[in-house]
Amino acid sequence: MASENSDPRGGLKATAVKLLVAGGFGVGKTTMVGSVSEVPPLRTEEVLTSASEGVDDLRGVEAKTTTTVALDFGRITISPDLILYLFGTPGQDRFWFMWDELAHGALGAVVLADTRRLDSCFPAVDFFEQRGLPFVVGVNCFDGAHRYGTEEVRAALDVDQTVPMLLCDARDRESTKQVLVTLIQHVMRNADLVPAGR
Repeated sequence: MASENSDPRGGLKATAVKLLVAGGFGVGKTTMVGSVSEVPPLRTEEVLTSASEGVDDLRGVEAKTTTTVALDFGRITISPDLILYLFGTPGQDRFWFMWDELAHGALGAVVLADTRRLDSCFPAVDFFEQRGLPFVVGVNCFDGAHRYGTEEVRAALDVDQTVPMLLCDARDRESTKQVLVTLIQHVMRNADLVPAGR
């Protein structure tokens, strides 16, 4: 989705772009959206209860107490003529049915990966590859986790060399902004809007 918002005083003000932040349960999607949003982010988090035992895979995130049940939403103004609307997808298998609706009109996506549970981002990679939606992989560097290089992660995920991959910290605004800038550049290259060397 790229739409132009009109300035009430006349003329075009900004282009609005819809982007997704996807990945497995507990990978940092809510944190990433919140770290960069210039408005208080909309969160649909609920407390995990005993009803989710045996349904939600908590391996590697045993201390997690809440879960996104619909979406996260945030906004960031990149420049006076470009506004990004960020939609974080829910991570658990039982909410994947919502992804098609959330992806409608999106120009690209961030697949957030956790190297401690790399298999949790496979469904997101498959989802965007099958739909031909440009995406980048942000490897969220958790405290205390072993640091792998991007090419090691690329090989483990079997992601094409044309897909940008970068290390990031979803808690850090500047790190998240770099991931989003990389995604916008990737989307523009796929649309032949910028030279391949940039």
